[in-house]
Amino acid sequence: MGSAFMKFCCCCCITSDNDDEDDEKQPLLPPDPLEYFNREVQKRRDEETNLWSEPGDPSHSERKDDRVLYSLLQARNKTPMGSTGYRRLSVDIEAMRDTRREVRDKWKQILENLGFMAEADSLLTVSAGASHDRMRNAPAARELLHTLHTETSLFSSRQPPPERYLLILDRLLYLDIAEDFLAKAKRFYPPTDNSEEDEPGLAINLPLLLARVEASMNGKGNEEESEDDSGGEGNLSDRS
Repeated sequence: MGSAFMKFCCCCCITSDNDDEDDEKQPLLPPDPLEYFNREVQKRRDEETNLWSEPGDPSHSERKDDRVLYSLLQARNKTPMGSTGYRRLSVDIEAMRDTRREVRDKWKQILENLGFMAEADSLLTVSAGASHDRMRNAPAARELLHTLHTETSLFSSRQPPPERYLLILDRLLYLDIAEDFLAKAKRFYPPTDNSEEDEPGLAINLPLLLARVEASMNGKGNEEESEDDSGGEGNLSDRS
């Protein structure tokens, strides 16, 4: 009886120990699928709203214009909503977004003119997961991007063309419509003089925007609010 009881106790102990080990080996609970889905949807919405020039750069620091826009967004997040500084930053953020949307709209217009009415939006969508390594014909795409930059007015001549359009051109090359796109772009948007880029919507004053961000992050923007309220709320972009 004693030996049987000892065996029972030992079995219980072993079972208990094994249970503890099994508990330790249990995988961590997966994240809430709904939360993950909502986060991905928000990320995709942010990408389409900001149209990052370097979509594959999660830090948004490789290109100057991306760095300025990201800094403006970060500064606004730290500024009291409804304040003069918040409104001023919002104006500059929307100015940069509008400029990027104008470029995208030009590309969409050309694609639709080529007959891609239903496919234009998907062809122009570039996610943060896009990679140059997956491009099928990177050299030809880069050459075409350079031609579009120098021989059309699709982009501002003051800045290098956004890399996101390199990935889009690679798609057009794969579909064998890149040359047709180039011909339409030259026809619809011929090159213009640099002086014409002073028109609203075609240029953003990045150095002045950077100065505004730095002032806001250092708290100087709040000190100047009373003065700005009396003198108007002008923004530092080249848009009116």
